[in-house]
Amino acid sequence: MAADRGLDSWILSRRGAKNHVDPWVPYAFLAEPERTAEGELAVTATVFLTNRECPFRCLMCDLWRNTTDETVPAGAIGAQVEYALARLPPATQIKLYNSGNFFDPRAIPPQEHAPLAAALAGFSRVIVENHPRLCGEACLRFRDHLAGRFEVALGLETVDPQALERLNKQMTVADFDAAIGRLHAADIDTRAFILLRAPGQSEAEGREWALRSLEHAFALGVGCCALIPTRGGNGALDQLALEGQFAPPLGSSLERVLDEALPGAGGRVFVDLWDAARLFPCDLCAQRRLARLARMNLTQQVEDPVRCSYCGAEGVDD
Repeated sequence: MAADRGLDSWILSRRGAKNHVDPWVPYAFLAEPERTAEGELAVTATVFLTNRECPFRCLMCDLWRNTTDETVPAGAIGAQVEYALARLPPATQIKLYNSGNFFDPRAIPPQEHAPLAAALAGFSRVIVENHPRLCGEACLRFRDHLAGRFEVALGLETVDPQALERLNKQMTVADFDAAIGRLHAADIDTRAFILLRAPGQSEAEGREWALRSLEHAFALGVGCCALIPTRGGNGALDQLALEGQFAPPLGSSLERVLDEALPGAGGRVFVDLWDAARLFPCDLCAQRRLARLARMNLTQQVEDPVRCSYCGAEGVDD
């Protein structure tokens, strides 16, 4: 699928300034528990690598804020990982998220792969993010360097073909399916990112397409899916919001999709709770509703909904 240069330009013209970043330091890092496919809670280190901006101009992306304009110096990626791990508690899994694509050679230089893999020898699982169209031989070569399991996280976003095209992601659902097939054939595990309420979707359509997208990913054998509420703030979505073409999802929709997806899901479903408090405006019940979702991420079991005497919330209200 060819890039839409006109849409690229429109998206770029609505951006603000990037944040100042140091190519020798990750722009963020954290450790948190994650439920594994075996039902255990594994401490997972997540390192948000500083590197060159992604070449795909996705409509919903705000990760460009913490990227560089040029490829980082030789040795910088390994130094960033060492910096983070020296400040994090021991972990058994690690996610290397780089605001784009791990196998974009301009973002993570290929000569960094072997020494980086050596530094990750103590982890039972290494997870990176990558665009479906960049899942080629480099994935297999990096897999061969690793001591533990290798997992690639890919953005499916939505199986709504019209919404996916509007996202300017420069891929089709067939591209995603093909990438999953290649990775699984190479004994590489996968996870998927799913958007809740893509631009152009109504609240009900957002829920419906999120559930259909989860079902699609699991039918391909994807091990887990992260459900991400689409958020504004990147310039392009703010403009669409002014034009009535975008609104972030309601907190109740996030609850409903997780409640409906977990029973009988073909894999684990996690909701992304970063900045999710904005979806729950009631001061009386917001923290309880967020805590419920956080527990469900860990247990993968549906809990009774939170009831609120003030706003009338019952966890799945509209």
